[in-house]
Amino acid sequence: MKLLALDSSGLVASAAIVEDDVTIAEYTINHKKTHSQTLLPMLEELKRMTELDMHTIDAIAVAAGPGSFTGLRIGSATAKGLGLALGIPIIPVPTVDALAYNLYGSDRFICPIMDARRNQVYTGLYAFRKGAQIDDGYDLCIVKKQCVVEIEQIVEQINELAQTADSEKEVLFLGDGVSVYRDKIAERIKVKYSFAPACCNRQRASCVAALGLMLYKNGIRQTAAEHAPDYLRLSQAERERAEKG
Repeated sequence: MKLLALDSSGLVASAAIVEDDVTIAEYTINHKKTHSQTLLPMLEELKRMTELDMHTIDAIAVAAGPGSFTGLRIGSATAKGLGLALGIPIIPVPTVDALAYNLYGSDRFICPIMDARRNQVYTGLYAFRKGAQIDDGYDLCIVKKQCVVEIEQIVEQINELAQTADSEKEVLFLGDGVSVYRDKIAERIKVKYSFAPACCNRQRASCVAALGLMLYKNGIRQTAAEHAPDYLRLSQAERERAEKG
């Protein structure tokens, strides 16, 4: 099965072509320009370099939220347009789950944090568990479902792990929220922790594709007309309107 995967949920823009368990090509950029300027040119370059016939794509996996409102809209609009033109389904992949998948097979708790402004983060808590069979790899286990909370709240929830049997298990943070909230994490956390290195601490479309393939096999897919981003909270304009009201 051949997937086109897109992630424009945060500061990073990423696109990949993945067939079964092979990443054919991936283009990721984390530099100033808006996703409206980068995403389509990235797709064109992937298509040119791999001599891709778009009609060989079976589905489009897209980071469906949460994340930047503008970024999510750009990614979803791109996926919907291609899905309608090609007549193929869209696989909505939870953004935070896909970010955690960067650290596939880790024996630590994984806590992605994306800066959501106003002292809040898009986050969740995950762990990998060995599959039942030797060749089954690892399953992504959701300890805490993706959500939007204040940074202190997720750190406090992690601290509660110190009172469980997993108190010796380290927590590994990744995502663009690390650079923003590193000091607050260090001040409040009471369990072992570390931060992922630059090579695996940002969104990657190939991880969206890997998770998307599993979701597809489990029947999770949408038509292009059905697809919409999952923002998890109101936009700034909606919040300001509600506050004035």
